[in-house]
Amino acid sequence: MRLLSSPTSPYARKVRMVALEKGLMERITLVTLNPLDDIAVLAPVNPLGKVPALVLDSGEAIYDSLVICEYLDQLDGRPALIPAKGDARFQTLTLHALAQGITDAALNSVMERRRPAEQQSPFWQERWQSAIRRGLESLDGQPRLRTDEWDLAKIATACALGYLEFRLPDLLWPERTSVLQAWWDKAKSRQSFVETSP
Repeated sequence: MRLLSSPTSPYARKVRMVALEKGLMERITLVTLNPLDDIAVLAPVNPLGKVPALVLDSGEAIYDSLVICEYLDQLDGRPALIPAKGDARFQTLTLHALAQGITDAALNSVMERRRPAEQQSPFWQERWQSAIRRGLESLDGQPRLRTDEWDLAKIATACALGYLEFRLPDLLWPERTSVLQAWWDKAKSRQSFVETSP
């Protein structure tokens, strides 16, 4: 398999973390590229021109980080990072969606800041930053962050926090996030997180 990836993409980092947690990296060839500069390489695999994209040995492409993560999780049952069914599955996917939404808002904010100053929208910047603050405060109240179980939701949370620390450190810690900060202090030393540092 080939994984088209960018070292600074939080979405690609999530996939690489899943692959490491599952012990699958030896089966994956990492293809590092820049989605903006290498569109001729990326577009035939993912017409949206986004990373990550996973090209199977058959030549079939799988894209969107959640779809790739689910594919990798089903290649080997241990450890299961996404529960197969029931309440546990939807709790994991909902917490994943919260972390992913924080990442989406952070990426939008970063891209907006790169536009010429006269083209930037204060309205959208405030909207995205408010979403990040609310999202972090909601994560702080998640009882699952008090457990030792490592799953896709925790991987996505680590990637969201890592991206904020990397690109928007001024937005990382609203006042009411002490539980999340304590979790982060432990999570950022996890081997799969360290190995995927941008």
